[in-house]
Amino acid sequence: MTKLTIAEIKGRLNGIRDLEDPFVAECRKDGRKGVQLALKSLEKAIDKEQMQREHFESICAYERDLRSEGYQFIAGVDEAGRGPLAGPVVAAAVILPEDFYLPGLNDSKQLSALQRTEYFDFIHEHAAAVSVGIINSHEIDQINIYEAARKAMLEAIRHLPLAPDYCLIDAMEVQIPIGQLSLIKGDAKSASIAAASVIAKETRDRMMIEYGARHPQYGFEKHMGYGTKSHLEAINQYGPTDWHRMTFAPLKHLNGSGFQQSK
Repeated sequence: MTKLTIAEIKGRLNGIRDLEDPFVAECRKDGRKGVQLALKSLEKAIDKEQMQREHFESICAYERDLRSEGYQFIAGVDEAGRGPLAGPVVAAAVILPEDFYLPGLNDSKQLSALQRTEYFDFIHEHAAAVSVGIINSHEIDQINIYEAARKAMLEAIRHLPLAPDYCLIDAMEVQIPIGQLSLIKGDAKSASIAAASVIAKETRDRMMIEYGARHPQYGFEKHMGYGTKSHLEAINQYGPTDWHRMTFAPLKHLNGSGFQQSK
C-alpha cells in the first residue's frame, strides 16, 4: 500500500462503490492521514448515494403499484406559476421508463437552479415522453388561475407523443378518459410528478428570463413574476405589461388607472 501515492489511492477509491472492497480494507491499514481522509470521503459519498437510492425508490411506489396492475405508460403531471403576478402558468406531463433513475430528484422547489437545469436536460434525454401546456396571462384573467392550471395540464397530457394509460396528478383532477390519481404534494411523493414539476418550472423560468431580457426594468429574470417589493415598485413606476395578470391583487386595482401597458 505504501508504494502507492495518496493521489493514486484517491484515484482508485473514486471508482469504488462498495466498502467491502478488498482495496478499502487495505486502505484502512494505511496510517497516512491523507488516506484516512480519502476513506472518510468515500464513506460519505456511498452513504449519500444509498440515501438518494432509497429516496428515489420510495417515490416510485405509486408507479410500481400501477405497473403491477398492468399499466405501462404512467404520466406524472404538475404545473408551475399559479401564484405570480405575471407570466403564464405552465404544466408538464412526463412518462418515465421503468428503469429510469435520477438521484436527487425531488419537488422542483427543493432543487437549486443548477440542479433544475441539469435535471431538465436529463429528463428530456431519458424520459419515454415529455410534453408541456402553456396558458398565457390573458387567458388566466378570462378563466381564473385554477381553471388555467387545469387547462394547461390537459394540454400537456394531450400533447404527449406517447399516449398514457394512467395519470398521477399533483393536487388536481382533470377530465380525461383514463384512470387518474390526484396526490396532494405529489411532487414529493411520485417520481413522475417530480419530473413533471422540474420540466414545468424550468420551462416557465426560461420564458421569464427571456421576457426579462426584453423588459429589463421589471426584473422578471430575478423574481419570475412573483410580487416582490422590486416588482411592485416597477409596476408602480412603469405600469403593467401585457404579461401581467390584471385580475390578481394588487394589479386588479390598477384597471382604469390610466397606466400604459408595456408590450
